[in-house]
Amino acid sequence: MSDSEFEPGITSTTQAVVRASRRITPDSTDEVRQIVLHINEPAYYFMEGQTLGVLTPGPHPYGNKYHHRYYTIAKANAADDGVDLELLVRRCFYIDEVSGEEYPGEASHYLCNAQVGDSITLTGPYRSPFRIPADNSSNLLMLGTGTGIAPFRAFLGRIYDEQKGWKGQVRLFYGARNGTEMLYMNDLNNDLTNYYDQGTFRAIQAVHQGVLSDAGDALKSGVENHLDEIWTLLQSPKTHVYLAGMKKAAAMFDRTMSEKAGSESAWNELKQQLADDKRWTELTYI
Repeated sequence: MSDSEFEPGITSTTQAVVRASRRITPDSTDEVRQIVLHINEPAYYFMEGQTLGVLTPGPHPYGNKYHHRYYTIAKANAADDGVDLELLVRRCFYIDEVSGEEYPGEASHYLCNAQVGDSITLTGPYRSPFRIPADNSSNLLMLGTGTGIAPFRAFLGRIYDEQKGWKGQVRLFYGARNGTEMLYMNDLNNDLTNYYDQGTFRAIQAVHQGVLSDAGDALKSGVENHLDEIWTLLQSPKTHVYLAGMKKAAAMFDRTMSEKAGSESAWNELKQQLADDKRWTELTYI
């Protein structure tokens, strides 16, 4: 199939095969799957933390032949027979604002339903928006919900395993609705525990189990409990902010920081300064 059949801007595609797919959350909560895609190209170039595009075949609404959705590479391994890329995929739904009906997320259901041996069409990889500052005395403030933890796992590995000797303060705030969602973090691969002996690193894991709560509520709880520390970090010209996950979590953070700043305009001014200095990065989804 020629690339011209895909949406404008896609110049090349790669075929991957589902090597493994397993649910990592219990039936009592939202389905999250650990999916391993194999690419039979040993020279395929990638870095953990980069994103891949997944092309979901149609038919789709509005006559689109393909649906294009981005996912962060949670883990990657090179082998003699090619490359294995791990994705963490949550089976998503969205509510139509007009009818109120619930519809399945096209790409997430496509990937969660895929069987071992199925072929998946990929685009990319694309450069990660999360750039490591050149100055290793920079402070890193990371906030994530849900599968938004994936880029941070790769990011931390590059900071501590590759660059070594990171001197700035590194704070990771992660929100989950219940303990099983911590599978996104240490419980799945026990990777973040590798950094707990670093004097500069601390992970704040917030769990909220209210009936109507979600991961955004949990993140809000964690942020509020450490608001003074976050605010102090934000005053430093050496602090870089990285936010990943649900858009509503980003909106929550804005509201909380507006209250701390004294007004929405005061927070927006500080946030704009961070953006102008290239110290603010978001990777969010609905």
